[in-house]
Amino acid sequence: MNVFYNREGIGDTLIITLKEIENKTFDRKGDAARIYDEKTNETGGFNLFNASNYVEVSANGQVELNEEIVEKINDALSKNGFEEKLAADFSPKFVVGYVKEKEKHPNADKLSVCTVDVGTEELQIVCGAPNVDAGQKVVVAKVGAVMPSGMLIKDAELRGVPSSGMICSAKELNLPDAPQEKGILVLEAEKYEVGQEFKF
Repeated sequence: MNVFYNREGIGDTLIITLKEIENKTFDRKGDAARIYDEKTNETGGFNLFNASNYVEVSANGQVELNEEIVEKINDALSKNGFEEKLAADFSPKFVVGYVKEKEKHPNADKLSVCTVDVGTEELQIVCGAPNVDAGQKVVVAKVGAVMPSGMLIKDAELRGVPSSGMICSAKELNLPDAPQEKGILVLEAEKYEVGQEFKF
């Protein structure tokens, strides 16, 4: 679940994204609109209009969620006639990963298929960086992360190989003095623990 708010850009509206859906339609009740797939009835998200009447948000972009905000969103949806309860994953989305294995992508010369340990699980991530290698500690943007550019990380398939997450470069993380040449950020191994949150 990702929540965005930009009063200057789009007005007093909270945009709540749950998942990608194909056949979008919506149902509006009062200040809330449910966006859903008209074929499967799966909920893709909600828009909450006049959001400041329900929840105090000062964000300009992605909203950092906590239990209180999620409770207030659920309360607002309920007041406007929607029974669906939203749940948020509060675990960090940018974490330190350890590249356990790197193999050549079967269908693309410049891509590698990496097995990355992120502490709680092992992820298969397709990476195009020329400097990625087994044995490195790296920054992983997990599925659900929102990059500084605004791009949402989601499960993908690159040239026929599934990929869950992204191994990040300093430039993609918008770090100061990031090198311009292509390549992931390789962390100093002794300074970082696998699975810890990467703050930037």
